[in-house]
Amino acid sequence: MDPAQNNALGLLREAIEEGHLDTARDIVGALNAAETALIFESLPRAERPAVWDLCDDTQAGDILAELNDEVRTWLAEDMGADAIVAATDGLEIDDLADIVADLPIDMLDRVKKSLSAEDRIRLESILSYPEDSAGGLMDPDTLSVRRDVTLEVVMRFLRRSGELPDQTPAVFVVDRADKYIGVLYFSRVVTHDPECLVGDVMDDTFAAINANQTAVQVATEFQNRDLVAAPVVDDEGHLIGQITVDDVVDVIAEQADHDILSMAGLDEEDDMFAPVVTSAQRRAIWLGVNLATAFLASAVVAIFRPALEQVVILAILMPVVASMGGIAGSQTLTLMIRGLALGRVQDSNARMLLRKEIAVGLLNGLVWALIVAAVTIIAFNSSWQVGAIIGVALLISLIAAALAGFMIPLILGRLKIDAALAGTVVLTTITDVIGFGTFLGLGTLFLL
Repeated sequence: MDPAQNNALGLLREAIEEGHLDTARDIVGALNAAETALIFESLPRAERPAVWDLCDDTQAGDILAELNDEVRTWLAEDMGADAIVAATDGLEIDDLADIVADLPIDMLDRVKKSLSAEDRIRLESILSYPEDSAGGLMDPDTLSVRRDVTLEVVMRFLRRSGELPDQTPAVFVVDRADKYIGVLYFSRVVTHDPECLVGDVMDDTFAAINANQTAVQVATEFQNRDLVAAPVVDDEGHLIGQITVDDVVDVIAEQADHDILSMAGLDEEDDMFAPVVTSAQRRAIWLGVNLATAFLASAVVAIFRPALEQVVILAILMPVVASMGGIAGSQTLTLMIRGLALGRVQDSNARMLLRKEIAVGLLNGLVWALIVAAVTIIAFNSSWQVGAIIGVALLISLIAAALAGFMIPLILGRLKIDAALAGTVVLTTITDVIGFGTFLGLGTLFLL
């Protein structure tokens, strides 16, 4: 939240607490839908109904579309079906799909019944695809023409349409079976002879996006191809909608939130002011997983208990190896997760990247092994054997961490598990077990 929004939140809460509802209404009225949604999510649940009552009815649907899933569902249940139908009246179909996807079945049916037959079909078309797919993102509202008509006919068609879809720089060209074959840019419509045929000036090299592509793949295509809008087709090539850059910006923001929060086992769609018990239950699951992996690492340490009892310096230095391995592994893990998400890591270059990461681990391992060995001998007044043991253990740990950081996302991906969510816990377990096991194993072998 930027300083202006933070100030608005403080002023709004103060106005409501003091009973200055006109001032509070003015504050809310000065915000756009996205800003209002952010303010709404930043309020405790008990204060939200009062703020919702201050919102302009004409903005209610847009605000609902901007809210995260859990907050929107909570608010919808509090509003009731009739209020939801009223709030979503006249909303763009793609925004409406975002709202109703998480509603209870009875509310969804009420909203559908309030739509025209055409809009109901368009809504069901979007809802038939996963929310995080191109089909789930698309707007079914498109303009299409045939290739065998003149630009003059296209101009008359556009004038009759009255209003163009938002962010659309072109009209799509289809055949008689509504299969996509190219795009006709508006710039070409107004700069070429009106008697020219669409087929002579259209761009038939512009590739469409398949409705089953993931949202992340769509965002990557928009980035790589500098797209503003793109047609969406089904598996048979029929034009069924379009995706515009404003939708992709939302995908990028959501993916960034997902990557950050998943590292802590959290969900970007969770309500930050959810009840204490609910939040505690969600976090307890991840804490339990982490506890189990911690016990596994402790079990490895317990195997070498005799060595720790006789050589105390091993217990003092033990966290160094595990910590260095964990950091090195997380660097590779983060690089891999991002590379896979952006399509930069593929079968053709994976082996080369693996060699590079192992080489980096080897180089850093050698450098830091020498430094840690020297510090151990000098600062802890230890023997050269202890310095050599921690140096070798550190070298092995950093190489193993690089290998683990590389392999974990690939393996989790094949198992259909989110690497951003589970990767850190798996990596920490591996680096701790290898770090502790190598260091204490060498200590047992050479010092006892």
